[in-house]
Amino acid sequence: MKIYISATLRKFFASTAQIEIPASTPRKALAILLDMYPDAKKILYDEKNSIRSFIRIYINGDNSSIDVLWDSVLPEETEILLLPAIAGGAPENAPVESLITDDRRKAVSFDDSEIERFGKHLMLKEIGVKGQKRIRAAKVVVAGAGALGSPVIQYLAAAGVGTIKVIDFDEVSLSNLQSQVLYGNRDVKRPKVASARDKVKNIDKNIVFEGEKLKLDADNIANQIDGYDLVIDCTDNYKARYLINDACALIGIPLVFGAIYQYEGQVGIFNLNGGPCYRCQFPSPPPAGLIPSCSEGGSISPLPGIIGSIQANEALKLILGIGEHLNGKILTVDSLYLQSRILKVHRNGNCPICGNHPTITQVENFDYEEFCGLKENENAAPIEGFTPEELAKRIDNDDPITIVDVREPHERAILRFPKAIVIPIGQLARRQGELDPNKDVIFVCKEGKRSILAINTLREAGYKGPLYNLKGGIDAMKDLIFSHEGAWL
Repeated sequence: MKIYISATLRKFFASTAQIEIPASTPRKALAILLDMYPDAKKILYDEKNSIRSFIRIYINGDNSSIDVLWDSVLPEETEILLLPAIAGGAPENAPVESLITDDRRKAVSFDDSEIERFGKHLMLKEIGVKGQKRIRAAKVVVAGAGALGSPVIQYLAAAGVGTIKVIDFDEVSLSNLQSQVLYGNRDVKRPKVASARDKVKNIDKNIVFEGEKLKLDADNIANQIDGYDLVIDCTDNYKARYLINDACALIGIPLVFGAIYQYEGQVGIFNLNGGPCYRCQFPSPPPAGLIPSCSEGGSISPLPGIIGSIQANEALKLILGIGEHLNGKILTVDSLYLQSRILKVHRNGNCPICGNHPTITQVENFDYEEFCGLKENENAAPIEGFTPEELAKRIDNDDPITIVDVREPHERAILRFPKAIVIPIGQLARRQGELDPNKDVIFVCKEGKRSILAINTLREAGYKGPLYNLKGGIDAMKDLIFSHEGAWL
């Protein structure tokens, strides 16, 4: 059998993308795989030895067959895909009516300049004048104006979507310019929604642009998306993904989902015509820090353009009511190995949001901080940490401390942390003997998130020595003590 490992999981498998396993059943194949990569068991299985809920195992493109085929003898050409969250179904290839009613379409009129502007759309028989009017009548929310939001916003504007609402709380930074093509040098330190407005109005001044500089939460999301035809999720964290999914499912708004990590992306449509929601595919997110976000793990600059363009394309097809779509499916794209797959997503009758007996009926009644592992456990020992200034002082004083770097090799190549020992998180439990419990051990990562997971992992393994986190990670410290090395690019 051939096992394909999603990019998000490859660090637990020595960066292996695919591997041939001499086994006759999926269960045996996975057992052999974990014998080869024992540190990967933590990511695939929970403490009850069950497959974690944020991971789906597909056998020949279908994850509904895993329980049935787990111990079945399958052909040698069988392909198994391990697919994690990066954050009965609708009938396959079912036609979708336009999200825009005829009354709204008929209320739109074009002048001569717009006829010329949208000429290439008007020549397509699936679009024509009626379709272009539907596009102009549409009201779309884009949640997130970062790497994915950049191409989505620009293509929606170029297509002539009448109302575009962009929600983002952030400002443009220099590091954004590598992949967020909506912005340039002049936009640095400006609110992203302000820069997005300028770009959209420069494309088409007739578009109604609504910019909201805020962070979505359970208290405001319903008011932000209610009354719109479609939401496009371009966020980069699990809390936002589940929050947006739940709000769309409860209000009844279709959701075009997108996610990226390193070289891999995913696109899907949820909450459409009785189809599945995001929770049907991934009932819960990974434990906080276990899988880095794209801001920590990076992504090649064209990837968000690829995935965002597909999101915009799916959105326009829903607005127009044409073509096949990704309702009940997820498209995965691996740009490094030029592979793509369309995987089925089945509606889960036990889903707490869209299932047969939903238990979550209002967004504000659900604790997303706790659900996504972002809330500190009141019964757990608090995690203490050092500020960059405090750690720098201890290093200057030559204090007896141990610094453990849990970053990936390519991250350490960008910026070295002096005198740090390297221990990947998956190896901490079995390598804890390398640490001196009589010394303060300080964990460092890029943003100070994975280091918290490292501390919790060691505590669970029974380590009794003092453990500390570098607050804000190396990103918060690089200018303080590393600038003279010229190691930061």
